[in-house]
Amino acid sequence: MTGTTLDIEARKGWMSLLAKAPPARLASLFEEAGARPGFTWLRPPEVGGVMLRGRMGGTGAPFNMGEMTVTRCALKLATGEVGHGYVQGRDRAHAERAALVDALMQTGRADELRATVLAPLEAEALVARTSRAAKAAATRVDFFTMVRGED
Repeated sequence: MTGTTLDIEARKGWMSLLAKAPPARLASLFEEAGARPGFTWLRPPEVGGVMLRGRMGGTGAPFNMGEMTVTRCALKLATGEVGHGYVQGRDRAHAERAALVDALMQTGRADELRATVLAPLEAEALVARTSRAAKAAATRVDFFTMVRGED
C-alpha cells in the first residue's frame, strides 16, 4: 500500500466489513476463495476488553458506557505484508481470517478477494441494514399538531 488517504479509507472499509461479518459466512467465503497462505504470527489471537464510550446526542460530554470483549491478532505473510484483525467477541479463528484477508488485500490478489469475499459480505450487510431500516420504519409514529379555528 502506498499510504495515500484513499488506501487508508479503503482499508478502514474492508477491516470494518470483516470485523462485522458473521464468522461462519466469512469462513465459508474465505475457504471457497482458497486464500490460506503461509504466515507467521506477530501477535497470536488474544482476547481482551475495551471500554465503550458514548455521548448523549453525539455532542454531549463523553461517558463510559461499558466494556466489550474483543479478539485481536497480527500476522505477516511470507511475502512481507502485515495484516491485523480485530473482532467483537472471543472468536480467535474469525480474527485470524480477518487478519489474513487484510494482509492479502495488500497483495496482487486484492481484486480476486474483493470479488469473492468482500463483495458478497458487503451485499449481505446492505440487505441486513435495509431490512432493519424497514422494520424500524414500520413502527414509526408521526406526531403532528392540528390547527384549530379559534386562535
